[in-house]
Amino acid sequence: MESNVERIAEDSGRLATLLHAAYDVRTIRAMERPLLERDVPLMRMAAGAAARMASRMLADAGLDIGESQVVLLAGAGDNGGDGLYAAAELAHEGAAVTAVAVGRSLHQAAFAAFVQAGGKMLVLDPQSDIPGCASGFSAGEAGERLHTAITLASQADLLLDAMTGIGVHGVLRGIPSTLAKSLGLEGELPSSPAIHDQRQDYDRDTPLVLAIDTPSGIGVGDGTLPGPYIPADATVMFGAMKPCAMLPPAAYACGAVTLVDFSFDIDEQRPAIEAVDDELARQAIRLPCLDDAKYSRGVVGLITGSTRFPGAAVLGAAAAARTNTGMIRYMGPQRAQDMVLNALPEAVIGKGRVQSWVVGSGVPTANADETGIDVQRSTIAALLAHYSTGDELNGDGIEPDTEITTAAGDSADTDATHNGPSTIEAYDMPALCVDAGALDLLPAHVPPQVVLTPHAGELADLLADLGEDIDSSQVQAEPWRWAQRAHTITGATVLLKGAVTIVVGDDGDGGTRTLISGSAPAWLATAGAGDVLAGIMGALLAQQDGLLQQDTALNAEVAAAAAYLHGLAAGIAADSDQQGWRPPQVFGAPQATTERNVGHPIVASDVVHAIGEAVEELLP
Repeated sequence: MESNVERIAEDSGRLATLLHAAYDVRTIRAMERPLLERDVPLMRMAAGAAARMASRMLADAGLDIGESQVVLLAGAGDNGGDGLYAAAELAHEGAAVTAVAVGRSLHQAAFAAFVQAGGKMLVLDPQSDIPGCASGFSAGEAGERLHTAITLASQADLLLDAMTGIGVHGVLRGIPSTLAKSLGLEGELPSSPAIHDQRQDYDRDTPLVLAIDTPSGIGVGDGTLPGPYIPADATVMFGAMKPCAMLPPAAYACGAVTLVDFSFDIDEQRPAIEAVDDELARQAIRLPCLDDAKYSRGVVGLITGSTRFPGAAVLGAAAAARTNTGMIRYMGPQRAQDMVLNALPEAVIGKGRVQSWVVGSGVPTANADETGIDVQRSTIAALLAHYSTGDELNGDGIEPDTEITTAAGDSADTDATHNGPSTIEAYDMPALCVDAGALDLLPAHVPPQVVLTPHAGELADLLADLGEDIDSSQVQAEPWRWAQRAHTITGATVLLKGAVTIVVGDDGDGGTRTLISGSAPAWLATAGAGDVLAGIMGALLAQQDGLLQQDTALNAEVAAAAAYLHGLAAGIAADSDQQGWRPPQVFGAPQATTERNVGHPIVASDVVHAIGEAVEELLP
């Protein structure tokens, strides 16, 4: 018989998975089906949770529910039914509730409960068929009703958004689109700052917004903001997380997410998106052994920095050294060498045995006018040539006599016509982090232990070089899509940097795997932060002792762990509780402490010095 301890541990593990995983709509439907077949009242459960969330939001805003004006935007499907049942409960508690029907019908039982509770109804579509409600009104009256609905919603204390559910795809149309344009935004991000200024204590001139399951108008399955949508202050999400709650930019429109656990069986279900947590990040850190030497703890080689940007070399080398490695080897121009040694006298200058490479940070691109940059880029190109598994190289100017040392310590000559590994196979090559100025030197196709770390502009440039008609604004609008595309084209593990960082790589079974990390405060948006991430990445890659080449699924995990550790260090440095993404609250569980420490500005060097404390925080 299972013990209480085992059962508690199992429940705790299941809940941790549920809070850090998002599932596509088809999987959500499959997990709902057995419960519906057993007549589990999911709609009533959802509505009850939504009503209590609404009451809490009003109370937190200092509003008495008996004196509050609540407006519900109700769609025709089950999502609208959830909203109507929730609105009925609020009406029973004394709120003045008006439901605005945005479609031609309503969930019948929920509508009856709402009317019975004393709620008022406003129908917008002249062709509606809602019992007891007028229809067939003129176009002029339809316009007046729409204006009334917008006025009511704008002046409400609380707006319940239940227009569309998870079955709706694409841009809103018709009445829902018009309402979203009038009450919300059209494609752009919400304007609220990431760091809340607690000194500002003013009355809101817009209603509080509670989204029922998902905000209307966002891309539920892909995290986009394709058109008009209504950003939420809070979202009460049912059963399991949807991708929009994790993926930017839609994740920023969900507000604070509360998950209502329906006890779905998630054991056999594969998430569409996974979020890094302490446990996953911890697994990427190799603890020292009694028989360790500096070589066995991981050696990172860096070809970074330049005469113009030597600081990038210093930041990356220092970050790698502080992320649990045994040794740093640095290759770069004399000025950068001197600065690296001054900041990190433990560093070794020159080639030698390494378990991972970091290339490109602080290295200008091909069109830069800088003395010595041709040598730096040629060295990087020569190294990258050995990782090519395709038919052509995407880079010129490889020096015929350049030698790069492999993990085994042997030199491999490279020439400009090299089209792939000769005596060295892909699984023999160390893991490699390709950053910034080295991205345009990437071969046509590389193995998964090559990790790319672009921001949106750099990813757009890389994809454009590879034949895509793309610019940075498109990457920012659909980051998951374009990160997946870059992985598909290059074969590399792709880490797209942002407040929520997206990592796309192999899943080990011929498919792809996506992880996100949002552990950093907004203060991390500062010069040199990417150089620090590259150094952390190189260090964690070096610690895996060849496992990345054997199990390709680990590459995405380690890359995501690096982003997570980077964010933790930034939070420690800034003394900030704010993060780009947080796991949802669980409905019914004690509320976690809300963000208290706004923190303070930091520079990239502050993050480097906090890495050790961040590692300590992750260790058991």
